[in-house]
Amino acid sequence: MKIGIIGGGPAGLFFAYLMKRDNPSHDVRVYERDPEHATYGWGVVFSDFALSFVRDVAPDVYAALTRNEVVHPSVAVVHKGQTVTMSHTFHRMGRLELLTALHEQCRQVGVILQFNRKLDDVTTLSDCDLIVAADGANSTVRSRYKEQFEPSLDERPNFLAWFGTTRLFEALSLIFRQNRDGLVIAHTYQYSATHSTFLVEVDPETFRRSGLDLMSETQSLRYCEQVFAEDLQGHELLSNKSSWFKYSIVKNRQWYYKNIVLLGDALRTGHPSVGSGTRLALQDSIALFDAYKARGSDVPEMLAEFARTRRPGSDSLQNAAIKSTEWYENLGPKLSLDPVSFAYDYLRRTGRVEHADVRKRDPQLAAEYERLHPELIL
Repeated sequence: MKIGIIGGGPAGLFFAYLMKRDNPSHDVRVYERDPEHATYGWGVVFSDFALSFVRDVAPDVYAALTRNEVVHPSVAVVHKGQTVTMSHTFHRMGRLELLTALHEQCRQVGVILQFNRKLDDVTTLSDCDLIVAADGANSTVRSRYKEQFEPSLDERPNFLAWFGTTRLFEALSLIFRQNRDGLVIAHTYQYSATHSTFLVEVDPETFRRSGLDLMSETQSLRYCEQVFAEDLQGHELLSNKSSWFKYSIVKNRQWYYKNIVLLGDALRTGHPSVGSGTRLALQDSIALFDAYKARGSDVPEMLAEFARTRRPGSDSLQNAAIKSTEWYENLGPKLSLDPVSFAYDYLRRTGRVEHADVRKRDPQLAAEYERLHPELIL
């Protein structure tokens, strides 16, 4: 097969690797609009469960991805100035390191990587048997064929900005700080030996009241430093095109059109609050590869199989991400909760975690919550 992949993110790269590894005679080419070593994120985070998918299908890629990872066994929720620590193992790595590892694995099996190649028109790939549009949440391919894919974009109300910092947050930390302007939230975690991701989130009212809507990038960075001064412990926030944005939940009624298929964020987005974007992308790649193994080079059959088998799991995780998003958007009534009850509520925000699950995952948190709420004990 001749396969053209638009977009050099995790989804496109991992699918390219799987196909070329499986059959060296495939002609697999990845077209990425940015330079090879450019990335505009900081770090990415995976759970044990998320990385297990990669380990099972591609042990070499798993080894490459985890070579320089940072692993920590806890989540910390900071509310009312108090920290509640919960047990949960996360794997973190820099986004650039993630992409570099995937580049290395792709080249080893013979995938052709072309950088600084922005393809807005898929007709330039008319000789391809399969075209994979893995060009992100703002996919130009999806936009060009919007009548065929029937996308919906649900722009959420809160504002977010991706910063970095040299303050190393060993636990994946969720920090809730209130000031005269309102509530400001930080999602932060160490992803390398020297840096942490520091994502800041504010609701629309706080955004306007604080004047963030009128500040420059530097001014808003300094404002966030002041809000989280106690947490940053003298470290600065760092910018990498760290402009404020609103996150859109992307869905598509149709996942493919003719021989063009959407993958990763182009197909559907999760939300930073559950850290599921890269996981979804890698699982998409595996599912599309599995569909090829099941249906062979019959592209229409392959794409139909992909949509049939992948959609249920994809929809389930995206729905959990939407519930998580809504939890952050409606925190007002919860801010009066004590720190333990607040952290407990956070843990159950997606609707997929029962009290029995909390008892199993984090017996100490469950016991503290039961002490505060004895009515739960039968």
